[in-house]
Amino acid sequence: MESSVKKKSLIVFLVVAFSLRIHATQPVDYVNPLMGTFSSLELSNGNTYPAVCLPFGMNNWAPHTGKMGSGFLYTYQSNFLYGFKQTHQASLWINDYGQFSIMPVRKRMQFPEEARKSWYSHKTEIAKPYYYYTYLGDHQAHVEMTPTERAALFRVRFHEKDSSYIVIDAYDGGSYIKLIPEENKIIGYSTKNSGGVPENFKNYFVIHFNKPFQNHAIWTKDSLLTDKLELNSKHVGAIIGFDLHDQEMLCFNVATSYISFNQAEINMKEAASKDFDAVKKEARRIWNRELSRIKVEGGSQEQLQTFYSCLYRMLIFPRKFYEFNELSIPIHYSPYSGKVIPGYMYADNGFWDTFRAQFPFLNLMYPDLVSEILQGMEHAYKESGWLPEWFSPGHRDCMIGSHSASIIADAYMKGIRGYDINLLYEAILKNTTSVGPVSSVGRLGAEHYNVLGYIPFDVGINQNVSRTLEYAYNDYCIYRLAKLLNRPKEENALFLDRSAHYANLFDTRIGLMRPKAKDGSFQQAFDPFRWGDHFTEGNSWQYTWFVPHDVTGLKRLLGGEVSFFMKLDSLFTLPQIYDISYYRRGVIHLIREMQNADMGQYAHLNEPMHHVPYLYAFGQPWKTQYRVRDIMDKLYAPIPDGYCGDEDNGQMSAWYVFSAMGFYPFCPVNNQYVLGSPLFQRINLTLPNGKTLEIVAPENSLSHRFVKEVRLNDKLYDRNYLNYDDLKNGARIHFSMSTQPDTLRGIRAEEYPMSMTN
Repeated sequence: MESSVKKKSLIVFLVVAFSLRIHATQPVDYVNPLMGTFSSLELSNGNTYPAVCLPFGMNNWAPHTGKMGSGFLYTYQSNFLYGFKQTHQASLWINDYGQFSIMPVRKRMQFPEEARKSWYSHKTEIAKPYYYYTYLGDHQAHVEMTPTERAALFRVRFHEKDSSYIVIDAYDGGSYIKLIPEENKIIGYSTKNSGGVPENFKNYFVIHFNKPFQNHAIWTKDSLLTDKLELNSKHVGAIIGFDLHDQEMLCFNVATSYISFNQAEINMKEAASKDFDAVKKEARRIWNRELSRIKVEGGSQEQLQTFYSCLYRMLIFPRKFYEFNELSIPIHYSPYSGKVIPGYMYADNGFWDTFRAQFPFLNLMYPDLVSEILQGMEHAYKESGWLPEWFSPGHRDCMIGSHSASIIADAYMKGIRGYDINLLYEAILKNTTSVGPVSSVGRLGAEHYNVLGYIPFDVGINQNVSRTLEYAYNDYCIYRLAKLLNRPKEENALFLDRSAHYANLFDTRIGLMRPKAKDGSFQQAFDPFRWGDHFTEGNSWQYTWFVPHDVTGLKRLLGGEVSFFMKLDSLFTLPQIYDISYYRRGVIHLIREMQNADMGQYAHLNEPMHHVPYLYAFGQPWKTQYRVRDIMDKLYAPIPDGYCGDEDNGQMSAWYVFSAMGFYPFCPVNNQYVLGSPLFQRINLTLPNGKTLEIVAPENSLSHRFVKEVRLNDKLYDRNYLNYDDLKNGARIHFSMSTQPDTLRGIRAEEYPMSMTN
């Protein structure tokens, strides 16, 4: 009898353990939304926040430790929460728009920001892509939230039934609140934004509660207004009291729209009459479905967590900025004209960051989404006269280059259609001739670049070297697209010629890019370690390598193969000296992050160097294998300080995800992926057409980082790159790994990736 009981107990234990193991191995369970949240002005470890949303959803929700208007939305080291915020923030430096906050409190007078904050602990915090929970110690309230694409559901349990209030803060900058007690409803709008939108911009919100209001008031500044149900002022909010039974749940749903209150009610259908747990389950299913498009095996627990945490970040931006009307037709509020227009619109993405790997990932895995994004770019051009360089929404003055050309050309080169390519090409050409409404739109300095072949340092345009190099890459993208569109030969030749403009700023005496005056002379007092000024968030040692379209040409400038690799080797071993005389505030966080990495002057913290470890694929591929594994192992981890710089709209994560798969989109418009060193023993990608891309490296381990042999579809493969056409319909890539580098594989010129000079 006793033996039988023990046997049954063992069976039950094994069944439970097995079921837990199955649950734990779902990709979504590896995600840590707190990765990258331990950041500050002095040091960025990601500058992320725990975004509760659906993939590419219109809204994010997040707990916020930052006060109203702070770009530091959530920092792991903070002890207090100020509320739960609907946010659209894609970058600390761009900040937010259309935000408002909700907070449970114990007392009616706790509506001001400082009065309503509460101590919380990470010990009682659960952060998932599809769900967030925390306990507010000062208010004795348990708070949960879960998302839909344009709405969210909240559930709150108070310990004391007579101390149950909800504060709504519509923020300053012009806001509106209306209480509708007979319907247990609040409506309002926030206009708070950080720029780029028309005067009529509003984020309309509707909140439905499952309990009647016991008492209510509108507030403004430090005053409660109990005799009003409606108020439009600079900064307004509301506080609502509820009569709850012991341990009773207060539930409420929130939906928003950029169009109208009526449209917000239409969007509310995503959440109305739905059970919290059912929506949470569905949100989990959606996240797991998307994350499961890439299945990873044969890595450590930490590597799996890092991989899927990065993949989660890649599926947030750019976000949908369109809504469906009562006829289920997509419509959008135009952040350029202020009108409501049929069709798609997307927001929250900086192309300077994401053209490198984030968009190439979307092109490979989400072509239909990219088609919608390009339709949104069509609308931006029609509505504003310019292509966006930062979906914010609206045109924002941030970063350099005209990388919309790369985004569009890359997508078209991959066969993605469904938009007016001729209209977009017209817009690209316009970009090359002048600057737009802000300096980041069009091309600042185009008149100099087009005539002289570079932007001089003595014409009042900063970041002139970086701009020249980036415009040259953009012109190569235009050249590639123009050839595919059968544009006139003279036009093709023009952009091919401009693609070589990078060479105009190369100083052969020092072997680096150097600012040049309008008269053609190089700047005399020049320190290649000086950050800023002529370079974007870096120095000459870092930006000299930004010639992804013509590595062979750069090699020749540097004196040939041997000199090129000696120079590249030294980049990773140079002392970490720097000149900060350009920056008024002293040592910027980017420099601190370079120091933390301890990789010489290599600065993975910032996007312009993301292709640099792959430069070795042009003759010494074993060094690429060493470097990319070193960066993955040392600079990424699934913890609050798990990034080595700003996680910009998914790009920092995209570098890791591509590199972990064993290849990287070095020059996106070339339709090639440069080979590196895969991190896992097996990765299966389910492509949009249902085919499978299988990446196998059975000997892979921490010590086995070098590639001994590659087979593509069981055939020996000697090249240092893969073609897009090799992958798009499914393939099997087999890496044989070793502890020792193979210095004979991939060293012939015909095995190198494409280069313009070739």
